[in-house]
Amino acid sequence: MEAEVGVGPWPGPWPTDERYDPELLAQGDRRNVVDRYRYWRHEAVVADLDRRRHDFHVAIENWQHDFNIGTVVRNANAFLAAEVHVVGNRRWNRRGAMVTDRYQHVRHHPTIEEFVAWAHESDLPVIGIDNLPGSRPIETVILPRRCVLLFGQEGPGLSDTARTACDQLFSIAQYGSTRSINAGVASGIAMHAWIRTYGEPPPDETARNA
Repeated sequence: MEAEVGVGPWPGPWPTDERYDPELLAQGDRRNVVDRYRYWRHEAVVADLDRRRHDFHVAIENWQHDFNIGTVVRNANAFLAAEVHVVGNRRWNRRGAMVTDRYQHVRHHPTIEEFVAWAHESDLPVIGIDNLPGSRPIETVILPRRCVLLFGQEGPGLSDTARTACDQLFSIAQYGSTRSINAGVASGIAMHAWIRTYGEPPPDETARNA
């Protein structure tokens, strides 16, 4: 028998904090959230995340309905990116996001040009992540604190237009026989490189009402 995910109905007197959801308190909270957010309203969770979001954004091209986008969104939620930007087709496969897109801001840009214009207006350098000639190893550099990490699609990687638009290009070291790793994995590695430089310890899981 599989273990039940989450927690059951709230034991004892209900908390009076308005962040708590009466329906979740009564029925239990089976969502995929960390313990400090158990029983919280969805809007309260997003508001608390917004208070702590990091200075980096993540973008991915979506010309062929790339199945990696869901993983990119899930990673962005885990590492608390400011926003995820989907460039190209508006529709994307949300299955890999595991509902984390409910807690992560996702913005759509129809073209690379529009995305780059937004980045420049926001004073965010566009950092391309792809194993291309001339790319510098990400293991040897410090990412800008304020930036947007741009990933291409499974297979072709960054489009020619995207490569030209990047302010900097970094690669991820690989040692096996495969030509590349998928964008979902690459995004996690790049985001964690940012976290290793600028991230603070995550909130104490025991501090539910902090």
